[in-house]
Amino acid sequence: MTRIDAKFAALKAEGKKAFVAYIMGGDPDMETSLAVMKGMPAAGVDVIELGMPFTDPMADGPTIQLAGQRALDGGMTMDKVLDMVRAFRADDATTPIVLMGYYNPIYARGVDRFLAEATRAGIDGLIVVDLPPEEDEELCLPAQAAYYVSITGITGAAAAQSGDVAPEVARIKAATDLPVIVGFGISTPENARAIASVADGCVVGSAIVKEIGEGKPVAEILARVAALAAGAHAA
Repeated sequence: MTRIDAKFAALKAEGKKAFVAYIMGGDPDMETSLAVMKGMPAAGVDVIELGMPFTDPMADGPTIQLAGQRALDGGMTMDKVLDMVRAFRADDATTPIVLMGYYNPIYARGVDRFLAEATRAGIDGLIVVDLPPEEDEELCLPAQAAYYVSITGITGAAAAQSGDVAPEVARIKAATDLPVIVGFGISTPENARAIASVADGCVVGSAIVKEIGEGKPVAEILARVAALAAGAHAA
Protein backbone atom coordinates (compact mmCIF):
# COMPACT_ATOMS: atom_id res chain seq x y z
CA MET A 1 0.00 0.00 0.00
CA THR A 2 1.37 3.40 -0.98
CA ARG A 3 1.46 6.39 1.38
CA ILE A 4 -1.39 7.95 -0.63
CA ASP A 5 -3.48 4.78 -0.42
CA ALA A 6 -2.83 4.52 3.32
CA LYS A 7 -3.74 8.16 3.92
CA PHE A 8 -7.06 7.95 2.10
CA ALA A 9 -7.90 4.66 3.79
CA ALA A 10 -7.26 6.24 7.19
CA LEU A 11 -9.35 9.30 6.32
CA LYS A 12 -12.20 7.09 5.13
CA ALA A 13 -12.07 5.10 8.35
CA GLU A 14 -12.31 8.35 10.32
CA GLY A 15 -15.12 9.70 8.14
CA LYS A 16 -13.00 12.71 7.16
CA LYS A 17 -12.30 14.48 3.90
CA ALA A 18 -8.75 15.13 2.71
CA PHE A 19 -7.01 18.47 2.95
CA VAL A 20 -4.24 18.91 0.40
CA ALA A 21 -1.93 21.95 0.57
CA TYR A 22 0.41 23.33 -2.08
CA ILE A 23 3.59 25.33 -1.65
CA MET A 24 6.29 26.27 -4.12
CA GLY A 25 9.60 24.59 -3.37
CA GLY A 26 12.18 27.22 -2.37
CA ASP A 27 9.78 30.14 -1.95
CA PRO A 28 10.99 32.60 -0.78
CA ASP A 29 14.06 30.55 0.15
CA MET A 30 14.74 26.90 0.87
CA GLU A 31 14.95 27.33 4.66
CA THR A 32 11.55 29.03 4.97
CA SER A 33 9.92 26.72 2.48
CA LEU A 34 11.18 23.64 4.30
CA ALA A 35 10.04 25.02 7.67
CA VAL A 36 6.50 25.51 6.31
CA MET A 37 6.55 22.07 4.72
CA LYS A 38 7.69 20.37 7.92
CA GLY A 39 4.94 22.12 9.90
CA MET A 40 2.12 21.16 7.55
CA PRO A 41 1.22 17.69 8.90
CA ALA A 42 0.76 19.02 12.44
CA ALA A 43 -1.41 21.80 10.97
CA GLY A 44 -3.77 19.21 9.51
CA VAL A 45 -2.40 18.74 5.98
CA ASP A 46 -3.06 15.22 4.71
CA VAL A 47 -1.17 15.43 1.41
CA ILE A 48 1.50 17.95 0.43
CA GLU A 49 1.80 19.25 -3.11
CA LEU A 50 5.30 20.60 -3.66
CA GLY A 51 5.82 22.88 -6.64
CA MET A 52 8.82 22.60 -8.93
CA PRO A 53 9.67 26.16 -10.00
CA PHE A 54 9.68 26.73 -13.76
CA THR A 55 10.28 29.78 -15.93
CA ASP A 56 7.06 29.45 -17.97
CA PRO A 57 4.24 28.38 -15.61
CA MET A 58 1.37 28.63 -18.10
CA ALA A 59 -1.31 27.09 -15.84
CA ASP A 60 -0.58 29.31 -12.86
CA GLY A 61 -1.96 32.68 -11.88
CA PRO A 62 0.13 35.64 -10.72
CA THR A 63 0.45 34.43 -7.11
CA ILE A 64 2.14 31.15 -7.97
CA GLN A 65 4.00 32.63 -10.94
CA LEU A 66 5.62 35.11 -8.55
CA ALA A 67 6.37 32.31 -6.08
CA GLY A 68 8.18 30.38 -8.78
CA GLN A 69 10.15 33.44 -9.77
CA ARG A 70 11.14 34.13 -6.17
CA ALA A 71 12.31 30.55 -5.84
CA LEU A 72 14.31 30.68 -9.07
CA ASP A 73 15.83 34.04 -8.12
CA GLY A 74 16.90 32.45 -4.84
CA GLY A 75 18.76 29.72 -6.69
CA MET A 76 16.19 26.92 -6.39
CA THR A 77 16.84 23.91 -8.62
CA MET A 78 15.38 20.46 -9.15
CA ASP A 79 18.17 19.02 -7.00
CA LYS A 80 17.23 21.35 -4.16
CA VAL A 81 13.54 20.46 -4.45
CA LEU A 82 14.51 16.81 -4.02
CA ASP A 83 16.79 17.81 -1.13
CA MET A 84 13.74 19.37 0.55
CA VAL A 85 11.88 16.09 0.19
CA ARG A 86 14.80 14.12 1.66
CA ALA A 87 15.01 16.52 4.59
CA PHE A 88 11.26 16.20 5.18
CA ARG A 89 11.41 12.43 4.98
CA ALA A 90 14.10 12.33 7.67
CA ASP A 91 11.36 13.21 10.17
CA ASP A 92 8.16 12.12 8.41
CA ALA A 93 7.83 8.78 6.66
CA THR A 94 4.04 8.79 6.26
CA THR A 95 2.73 12.08 4.82
CA PRO A 96 2.28 11.74 1.05
CA ILE A 97 4.16 14.22 -1.14
CA VAL A 98 3.12 14.95 -4.73
CA LEU A 99 5.40 16.97 -7.00
CA MET A 100 3.54 19.48 -9.16
CA GLY A 101 4.94 21.30 -12.13
CA TYR A 102 5.76 21.20 -15.81
CA TYR A 103 7.26 18.62 -18.10
CA ASN A 104 10.21 20.62 -19.44
CA PRO A 105 12.43 20.32 -16.33
CA ILE A 106 11.64 16.60 -16.15
CA TYR A 107 12.41 16.09 -19.84
CA ALA A 108 15.64 18.07 -19.52
CA ARG A 109 16.74 15.89 -16.62
CA GLY A 110 15.74 12.69 -18.34
CA VAL A 111 12.54 10.88 -17.43
CA ASP A 112 14.17 7.69 -16.15
CA ARG A 113 16.66 9.59 -14.01
CA PHE A 114 13.99 11.92 -12.66
CA LEU A 115 11.59 9.13 -11.70
CA ALA A 116 14.34 7.12 -10.02
CA GLU A 117 15.59 10.12 -8.03
CA ALA A 118 12.10 11.29 -7.10
CA THR A 119 11.12 7.82 -5.88
CA ARG A 120 14.29 7.45 -3.82
CA ALA A 121 13.76 10.90 -2.30
CA GLY A 122 10.28 9.91 -1.11
CA ILE A 123 7.89 11.32 -3.71
CA ASP A 124 4.53 9.57 -3.98
CA GLY A 125 3.09 11.02 -7.18
CA LEU A 126 3.23 13.68 -9.86
CA ILE A 127 0.95 16.34 -11.28
CA VAL A 128 2.39 17.44 -14.62
CA VAL A 129 -0.02 20.04 -15.87
CA ASP A 130 1.19 20.42 -19.45
CA LEU A 131 1.52 16.73 -20.43
CA PRO A 132 -1.72 15.61 -22.14
CA PRO A 133 -3.09 12.07 -21.72
CA GLU A 134 -2.15 11.14 -25.27
CA GLU A 135 1.48 11.59 -24.27
CA ASP A 136 1.24 9.13 -21.37
CA GLU A 137 4.14 7.10 -22.73
CA GLU A 138 6.38 10.11 -22.18
CA LEU A 139 6.06 9.95 -18.40
CA CYS A 140 4.80 6.80 -16.71
CA LEU A 141 4.21 7.05 -12.99
CA PRO A 142 0.98 5.37 -11.83
CA ALA A 143 -1.56 7.89 -10.55
CA GLN A 144 -2.75 7.27 -6.98
CA ALA A 145 -5.43 9.95 -6.83
CA ALA A 146 -7.68 11.73 -9.33
CA TYR A 147 -7.58 15.54 -9.33
CA TYR A 148 -10.47 17.51 -10.77
CA VAL A 149 -9.84 21.10 -11.92
CA SER A 150 -12.90 22.90 -10.64
CA ILE A 151 -12.75 26.05 -12.75
CA THR A 152 -11.53 26.79 -16.25
CA GLY A 153 -8.47 29.00 -16.15
CA ILE A 154 -5.44 29.47 -13.95
CA THR A 155 -4.60 28.90 -10.30
CA GLY A 156 -5.74 31.53 -7.83
CA ALA A 157 -8.52 32.84 -10.05
CA ALA A 158 -12.29 32.73 -9.43
CA ALA A 159 -13.67 30.92 -6.42
CA ALA A 160 -14.89 27.37 -6.92
CA GLN A 161 -18.59 26.93 -6.19
CA SER A 162 -19.82 23.67 -4.65
CA GLY A 163 -23.04 23.78 -6.66
CA ASP A 164 -21.08 23.87 -9.90
CA VAL A 165 -18.55 21.28 -8.78
CA ALA A 166 -20.90 18.63 -7.34
CA PRO A 167 -22.34 17.33 -10.65
CA GLU A 168 -18.87 17.06 -12.16
CA VAL A 169 -17.52 15.20 -9.13
CA ALA A 170 -20.44 12.79 -9.35
CA ARG A 171 -19.74 12.22 -13.05
CA ILE A 172 -16.09 11.43 -12.37
CA LYS A 173 -16.82 9.20 -9.39
CA ALA A 174 -19.17 7.13 -11.55
CA ALA A 175 -16.16 6.18 -13.66
CA THR A 176 -13.49 5.56 -11.01
CA ASP A 177 -12.96 4.29 -7.49
CA LEU A 178 -10.10 6.75 -6.98
CA PRO A 179 -10.53 9.72 -4.63
CA VAL A 180 -11.60 12.93 -6.36
CA ILE A 181 -9.91 15.99 -4.90
CA VAL A 182 -11.02 19.45 -6.01
CA GLY A 183 -8.59 22.32 -6.46
CA PHE A 184 -8.42 25.91 -7.77
CA GLY A 185 -10.28 28.83 -6.25
CA ILE A 186 -10.43 27.70 -2.60
CA SER A 187 -9.22 30.37 -0.20
CA THR A 188 -11.30 30.30 3.02
CA PRO A 189 -12.18 27.64 5.62
CA GLU A 190 -15.83 28.00 4.65
CA ASN A 191 -15.05 27.46 0.98
CA ALA A 192 -12.83 24.49 1.86
CA ARG A 193 -15.67 22.93 3.83
CA ALA A 194 -18.20 23.51 1.07
CA ILE A 195 -16.03 22.02 -1.66
CA ALA A 196 -14.83 19.08 0.46
CA SER A 197 -18.45 18.26 1.25
CA VAL A 198 -19.14 17.39 -2.41
CA ALA A 199 -15.82 15.65 -3.10
CA ASP A 200 -13.28 13.50 -1.27
CA GLY A 201 -11.34 16.57 -0.24
CA CYS A 202 -9.92 19.85 -1.45
CA VAL A 203 -6.63 21.46 -2.43
CA VAL A 204 -5.53 24.95 -1.38
CA GLY A 205 -2.51 26.55 -3.00
CA SER A 206 -2.61 30.23 -3.92
CA ALA A 207 -4.12 31.31 -0.59
CA ILE A 208 -1.16 29.76 1.25
CA VAL A 209 1.43 30.92 -1.26
CA LYS A 210 0.05 34.46 -0.94
CA GLU A 211 0.79 34.40 2.81
CA ILE A 212 4.34 33.25 2.08
CA GLY A 213 4.77 35.96 -0.56
CA GLU A 214 3.69 38.60 1.94
CA GLY A 215 6.54 37.56 4.20
CA LYS A 216 4.34 36.32 7.03
CA PRO A 217 6.13 34.43 9.85
CA VAL A 218 6.11 30.66 9.47
CA ALA A 219 3.91 30.27 12.57
CA GLU A 220 1.31 32.63 11.10
CA ILE A 221 1.36 30.81 7.76
CA LEU A 222 0.83 27.48 9.49
CA ALA A 223 -2.03 28.94 11.54
CA ARG A 224 -3.75 29.88 8.27
CA VAL A 225 -3.10 26.38 6.95
CA ALA A 226 -4.60 24.89 10.12
CA ALA A 227 -7.75 26.99 9.74
CA LEU A 228 -8.18 25.87 6.14
CA ALA A 229 -7.55 22.25 7.10
CA ALA A 230 -10.15 22.47 9.86
CA GLY A 231 -12.67 23.72 7.33
CA ALA A 232 -12.06 20.76 5.01
CA HIS A 233 -12.08 18.25 7.86
CA ALA A 234 -15.41 19.60 9.10
CA ALA A 235 -17.11 18.71 5.81
